[in-house]
Amino acid sequence: MHYLYSMKQRLYIDTSVFGGFFDEEFSEFTRPLFERLQNGEFKLLFSAVTQEELNSAPERVKKLVTSLKVENTEFTETNDEAVELATQYIAERVVGQTSFADCLHIALATINHADYLISWNFKHIVNVLRIRGYNAINIKNGYKELEIRSPRDFMTYEDNN
Repeated sequence: MHYLYSMKQRLYIDTSVFGGFFDEEFSEFTRPLFERLQNGEFKLLFSAVTQEELNSAPERVKKLVTSLKVENTEFTETNDEAVELATQYIAERVVGQTSFADCLHIALATINHADYLISWNFKHIVNVLRIRGYNAINIKNGYKELEIRSPRDFMTYEDNN
């Protein structure tokens, strides 16, 4: 069973996390996550949706994106499967019509076998009721449950005992 631990966890990071790197409120938890990404601890799933959303981002956020090492990154395209799953989240009223891009993030993370989707979006994504809804639909469609967390859950704390 040892091999299970040597495989890198696959993290899907939505747009809010890139912005959180420079945001006073969120940087304390976001920067250490990016450090771990830069060190190659995880495989980063970077989607066409995130890329599109970052087009209008400030220059420093774009630089952060280009600083990520290609060998630790996997690009995911939006496809019909993702659109159908995202549409289903809305049809089943997990979230409203306004959150289609958020639903696409969830769907892309799901179909590309992310171990975690990481976001600072507590309204539409990192929200207990919504997570339950997304996962009910994922399971109904034969996918595995998606762990949805904020960067705060990826802090490593030194063990001083």
